[in-house]
Amino acid sequence: MVRFIINRVGSLIGVLIVLSIVVFVVQRISGADPVRSYLGANSSAAAVERMREHLGLDQPLFKQYLDYVWNALHGNLGLSLSTQRPVTTELAARVPATFELAIWAITLSVIIAIVLSRLCSVRGWGGGIIRFVFFSAASAPSFLLATAGLLLFFGQLHVLPAQGRTSFPPLTGPTGFYVLDGLLDGDPLYAWDAAQHLFLPALAASIGPGIALARVLADGLDTGAKSGYAKTARSLGETEGAILFRHSLRNASSPAMSFLGVQIGLMLSSLVVVEQIFSWNGLGQYLTAAISVADLASVAAISLILGGAYVLINSIVDILLAVVDPRLRTL
Repeated sequence: MVRFIINRVGSLIGVLIVLSIVVFVVQRISGADPVRSYLGANSSAAAVERMREHLGLDQPLFKQYLDYVWNALHGNLGLSLSTQRPVTTELAARVPATFELAIWAITLSVIIAIVLSRLCSVRGWGGGIIRFVFFSAASAPSFLLATAGLLLFFGQLHVLPAQGRTSFPPLTGPTGFYVLDGLLDGDPLYAWDAAQHLFLPALAASIGPGIALARVLADGLDTGAKSGYAKTARSLGETEGAILFRHSLRNASSPAMSFLGVQIGLMLSSLVVVEQIFSWNGLGQYLTAAISVADLASVAAISLILGGAYVLINSIVDILLAVVDPRLRTL
């Protein structure tokens, strides 16, 4: 098991190195001039040249890449052209917002998958209606689900807020996760308000991945229920519930967990759109603003964070799969 973890960590580092190279190269071949964007179109040639020397853009490409990695490892990701502040300062304020939303969306996806995988086994016209409704929702894009959620829960029912992370001034909590910070600060009203603001955007981002995951989980449970060991367990007097949790669920969890890692990557990309709709002050809004002004340093930093998060999550999923299924440790 230790060797398996070491191999996965080595693979993770290798993928991150490749990701950093891709991000660096894309910055250089994009055609946008960060110096001109920072100084302005009317800046003199001498000023532009001095800024290029200051930023190290006059150095050989390989030297620029090494400096880029070295600075990134030391928390220096450059200056944001869209806000005129260090990129790390902007990220410190926005990363917790996106990650809190992502955690809620992932949790809701798992809940939807578990509930729907059981509902899919319902026979008759009732089960058919349930499957039709949920699978139709899975085919809808996240921005459409977000808009429909706003119209229903905010516009018609008036039970959930429409935008932002909270109705109160932000807490200066230790985590930047408003629900958790509210609880740590002893303010349950603040935590409840933050949870209400979280629900709609998290639900919009989680429905598609949750239903897709439910399909995989339902297939695994159905296969497990018809397997030879399930028949043997029934002959020994075990109940269907015991067979489900002792046998079928464990065997169905491996493909479901593997598929969840892929769905998390798709979910991270959909959060960019969801954040725009709900005015969520996270990486999605920051990325949109950075692209509009060719803020390459910010775009590169966000790409590294989201790409690194996706790779890290899939590495964790691989390790968890090896814990569940020891046969995978030999791969």
